[in-house]
Amino acid sequence: MLELKRSDSYNDDFQNLIVELDRGLSGQYENHATTYAPHNLVGYLETVVIAYEKGEAVGCGCFKKYDNNSVEIKRMFVRPELRKKGIASAILLELENWAKERGIKNAVLETGTKQTEAIALYEKKGYKRTENYGPYVGVETSLCFKKAII
Repeated sequence: MLELKRSDSYNDDFQNLIVELDRGLSGQYENHATTYAPHNLVGYLETVVIAYEKGEAVGCGCFKKYDNNSVEIKRMFVRPELRKKGIASAILLELENWAKERGIKNAVLETGTKQTEAIALYEKKGYKRTENYGPYVGVETSLCFKKAII
């Protein structure tokens, strides 16, 4: 049974999961360290969701303030062997609900062009492609999305 826990970015399970995430991304994108890694640093965030299955951390995601009405979804990850079970959808929904509780109206996010499972998830969940924003402007391997979550 899947259990979702709200936590912060200092949580050891979250830290371990994002190490796995970064390892996978580095294997897919040769420019990961220089192009993406600097923007994936989350610092301290109190808005982390961790998914547990049978007591084991299997996925995560978080959000941070983007502007007065929006959050940016970051560090979405589910262990590869557990994908296609609805875990990422559950994490994303929990993040959106948490943002709504805080009065947020929109969510934005960035994913890589090679993250076909992520792209399919975001489109299925109502995210629409938008122009690349902030540090992703001009990055050919980045796709940006936006969704009204109100």
